[in-house]
Amino acid sequence: MKQRIAFIGMGVMGLPMACNLLKAGFALTVHSRTAAKAQPALAAGAAWAHTPAAAAATADVVITCVTDTPDVQAVLLGKNGVIESARKGLICVDMSTICPDTTRRMAATLAEKGVTLLDAPVSGGQIGAIEAKLSIMVGGDAAALETVRPVLEAMGRTITHCGPSGSGQTTKLANQIMVIHTLMSMAEGLAFAEKAGLDLQKTHAVTCGGAAYSHSLKVLGEKVLNGDMKPAFAVDLQIKDLRLVLDAARRIGQPLPGTALAMQLLESLAAKGRGKDGTQALIDVLRDLGRSS
Repeated sequence: MKQRIAFIGMGVMGLPMACNLLKAGFALTVHSRTAAKAQPALAAGAAWAHTPAAAAATADVVITCVTDTPDVQAVLLGKNGVIESARKGLICVDMSTICPDTTRRMAATLAEKGVTLLDAPVSGGQIGAIEAKLSIMVGGDAAALETVRPVLEAMGRTITHCGPSGSGQTTKLANQIMVIHTLMSMAEGLAFAEKAGLDLQKTHAVTCGGAAYSHSLKVLGEKVLNGDMKPAFAVDLQIKDLRLVLDAARRIGQPLPGTALAMQLLESLAAKGRGKDGTQALIDVLRDLGRSS
């Protein structure tokens, strides 16, 4: 018998992930702060719960995919949170990107009630969520992961146990460091090509076929060429992730100068009211710098 799933968070990532669980035949109850965002999942057969506690009351597995650390804390441990209705044996899978230290503390609190928390942030963006091709980085109890593996397989293609509690989140932060540098390389390379008078379509095509290839170059570079600054991943969310990265780096004493620079450039976009744009808008910061030189 398939596990009963509660899914909390119907955002850009959460909604298609939830819909893929429905396609896989799981019984699904959903909750979101904004009920209207859940309508496509409800239309596809999900049930609605008015609170996280209500969503978790009959679930075998609770999945959270919300914006930031305080949001996860509120959903899992706050008033009307999962902990209020959680039964012994419940497995919570947090697929948000949040602070590893806070994850470990929440896991310890939930464990006192016999509830297991797995941290399982994802990479692959909105397209990966829609196509169920996410890379899922899991921290926590390995046996619990095996219990929920069929659930994760309905949403992702690569599922890796990264270590004890918090390891999934720490792996995601390493991923975000690498991603921001491919974003920077795309933006700098295309800004240079544009300023030098090259044909950007040809530059994009030839560099995608060589050693410069990256997901950022292929997907976000194409958006730049089309003047499309709509978010696959918003500037504000990238800043949130990099804040987590730099906080963690300070705690362990690892300098990340390139990441810190990228953070400053993205913050300059947000300061201009462009925090809801996609991260490919980073190229506009470089264009502005080029105009002033």
